[in-house]
Order: sequence, then structure tokens, then C-alpha cells
Amino acid sequence: MILYAESSAVLSWLLDEPHAEPSREALSGADGVVASRLTLFECTRTIRRAESTGHLGSRPAAHAQALLAEVAARWELADISREVLAAADRGFPLEPLRSLDALHLGTALFLRQRLPDLAFLTLDDRIAANARLLGFPVLPGPPAPRKGRRR
Repeated sequence: MILYAESSAVLSWLLDEPHAEPSREALSGADGVVASRLTLFECTRTIRRAESTGHLGSRPAAHAQALLAEVAARWELADISREVLAAADRGFPLEPLRSLDALHLGTALFLRQRLPDLAFLTLDDRIAANARLLGFPVLPGPPAPRKGRRR
């Protein structure tokens, strides 16, 4: 299975949050991982923000950044192209949808043109619900009762 890795699931794994294990298992069990460059940007900014606000020490932050760089080197990364922007600018089944969330869904829609069995990895309830309605298998399964991460 090829997974589209959305930021909420990647951050949960990188920061060893309470729901990290299902994301870790999905990423390690995937045949391949694709992501938007937006995923890397959001993860990097979230780690930097957590470090600068004292929510994450410098060593754990450096470890998380290094781990992200290591795994992302094996991922296929999609740019935010005109085609991705066009796919993200469409209406989605459940609106309103935040701009960055629409970019993740638009990227996955664009990638699904050549990866028809693409699955979506997210812990964000709104993204998961939209992805399911768009026909994506969504991992790590039914979303945990939590609100989407604000970035």
C-alpha cells in the first residue's frame, strides 16, 4: 500500500504523542510513502515553534528534525504545483475546510491520478472525513475523538 502522509499523523509520530503508534505502524508497513512538501514544511515549523515556546527541548527538537529528514529522503515529495492548486481549489464534501488542509487533499487527489490505490494517513478528523468521502482508504482507522491540529 502507498500512503499519503499528512502532517498531523507525521507530527504525532515524530513527537511521540499519545496516538503515535498507529501512525508509526502505518508508515513502517507501507510499500511507499508520498507527501506534499507542505507536510515537511508544517512539521518543521511545528517542531521549531514547540522548541521556541519551551514545549520541546532542543535535543528532542533536533532529534525530531533529523528523523524527519531521514525518512523524507525515502519519500516521494509532491510540489505545490498549478495542478495541485487546481485540485485544492475545488469544493470538498465537508466545508468549510482550511486552506492547508485543502492543499493536502488536493495533493492526494493529484497523486491518485497515477497511484489509484493511494491511502491517506491522517489524525485530523475533518481531513479524514473528506478523504473518505473522496474515496480514499484512511489510516490509521476510525479517527480518535480529537480536534484537528491547528498550525
